[in-house]
Amino acid sequence: MNLELTGQVVCVTGGSEGIGLATARAFAEEGAHVIICARRPDKLAEAVRSISPANGGSIHAVRADVTSLQDIDMLIGEIQTRHARLDVLVNNAGTGIYKPFAEVTDDDLQAGMAMNFFSQFRVSQRALPLLKASRAASIINISGRTALRGNFPPGSSCTGPAKAAEVRFSIDLATELADFGIRVNCVVPGVVKSEERMQLWESQAAGGKWESDTAIAKRQGLESTSVPKGQTWGVPSDIANVVIFLASPRASYVNGAALTVDGGPHNKSYVTQLYVDRDQTRN
Repeated sequence: MNLELTGQVVCVTGGSEGIGLATARAFAEEGAHVIICARRPDKLAEAVRSISPANGGSIHAVRADVTSLQDIDMLIGEIQTRHARLDVLVNNAGTGIYKPFAEVTDDDLQAGMAMNFFSQFRVSQRALPLLKASRAASIINISGRTALRGNFPPGSSCTGPAKAAEVRFSIDLATELADFGIRVNCVVPGVVKSEERMQLWESQAAGGKWESDTAIAKRQGLESTSVPKGQTWGVPSDIANVVIFLASPRASYVNGAALTVDGGPHNKSYVTQLYVDRDQTRN
């Protein structure tokens, strides 16, 4: 299917790995001009090397921390200089902090809101002039299933509300920007098998002790008991495929939607399963 994304200017935040990288790759393969940003130059360089644009597309990396207003302004300035417009903004950068409510620190709370909701609000607001310069722009905000479902143990009182704010923000923004022809939608992923994110969760559950062979065996065991027979948890391309569809003219009647992509409500949270397994092993 031709998604009519050739020549589109696309920015993907958190685009150096996981869902962001898969999304950037999908747009580049459709012939789009893709700008990715992330905090680590080494990961950005590796991401650029892994992407092979097609149909005249291109890939460009900008080192930027989306919790920094100065970095956001620099990112927008780079897009302005290179293209003078923005057709698609994918607000993918985010994080997850899983702790019991009583253990969440103020730093956790500030960091969770800054990396999740605040970054989406700020990048979207500063990108608005470039989006208005497009003939039919689109914003896709990436949230997470903790926006809609609890995650206990260990607890998602910090991350869940930040992710829920992203869903609500998308609805408001879709209404406000409709007169400019800018569509806004939200994708709500369930468990997605991203190596770095899984390592983080596993290390937290193990109290900082992480061993590759043990972790991989645990993943496979938990996956086999946590999703229905014949299914698996998602991979980054599962989310990327939905994002590029929402950004395309094929989804022109989809606006203000929050689309859950989690394999179904029966699929269990990987984070929760880690802690259940840990506690059962200790007992």
